[in-house]
Amino acid sequence: KRIIADLTIQNAYSQGGEFKKVVSIPAKKNAVRTLVESGFAKVSQVCRALSLNPASFYTPCRRSHESVAIEHRAVQMSQQHPRYGYRRVSEMLKREGILVNMKRIQAIHKKHGLQVIGSRNGLVGEKNDSNRLRSSGVNEVWSWDFVHDQTEHISGFRMLSVLDEFSRLCHSLRPRSSYRAENVIEVLEDLIAEQGVPKYIRSDNGPEFIAYKIRDWLIANDIKSHYITPGSPWENTYIESFHDKRRDEFLNREIFHSLAEAEIMSESWRKEYNTERIHSSLGYQTPDEYAANAQIPFRAAPSTPSVREYQT
Repeated sequence: KRIIADLTIQNAYSQGGEFKKVVSIPAKKNAVRTLVESGFAKVSQVCRALSLNPASFYTPCRRSHESVAIEHRAVQMSQQHPRYGYRRVSEMLKREGILVNMKRIQAIHKKHGLQVIGSRNGLVGEKNDSNRLRSSGVNEVWSWDFVHDQTEHISGFRMLSVLDEFSRLCHSLRPRSSYRAENVIEVLEDLIAEQGVPKYIRSDNGPEFIAYKIRDWLIANDIKSHYITPGSPWENTYIESFHDKRRDEFLNREIFHSLAEAEIMSESWRKEYNTERIHSSLGYQTPDEYAANAQIPFRAAPSTPSVREYQT
């Protein structure tokens, strides 16, 4: 009878049975609890069938306060940033002075169901497409583009994103119900007054970017425009990747009740992106840190009339 009982219990937790095969001690303890609570067998019978010492089953898990604190902080950080994977969470913990193995954070994510499911759909083009104009310093190449969204009341708006390709600094995220060439120039004037003049600006061939007014303004400010090939968004990889992250980590998680709320929340996320979000491509530094280490060259704009002066 004992042999038959042991075989029955083993078959219940074998590879071909109802449950998967258990190997680790915690998994065996969980199996014992499940079978005992369901009235399938006694504790001693299940422990014998699973080759688990009964003393191991009754002995409570003894974890140090440090281990519990690390797990609590990792879970808290992952819940605060649900689209951050275990690699980024591990590096963020190290920045707080918590030295922990990356595989341990991966196990914590798996234990609490915090895995980032699904991969973002990146744009893939030819190998040398993104190398046509490479930035070797801060304020050398900026990228700009629009992204669309809507408020709770289905009122659409557009956001103008301006990104420094070298440091990944996001200079602007300004939502408006609509953008014209004059509005785009106003944004650039404000950014140049704060950040300096870029050498190049990369963009697609949207009507706001190819307008004669913008081209004339760029020439007057000694800024060279670099337009990608029509229908080839993978040539503007930096801004497209940025929009992918913003959509995944911010826009898909928020509901905007008004345009003013979208502006406030976008600016808050932009500051967090620049000062807190670490990037693996930057050696797990924030854009602000990477730009500071690169010694930003400030190039003043020529003394040309602004679009506001033209309008007056």
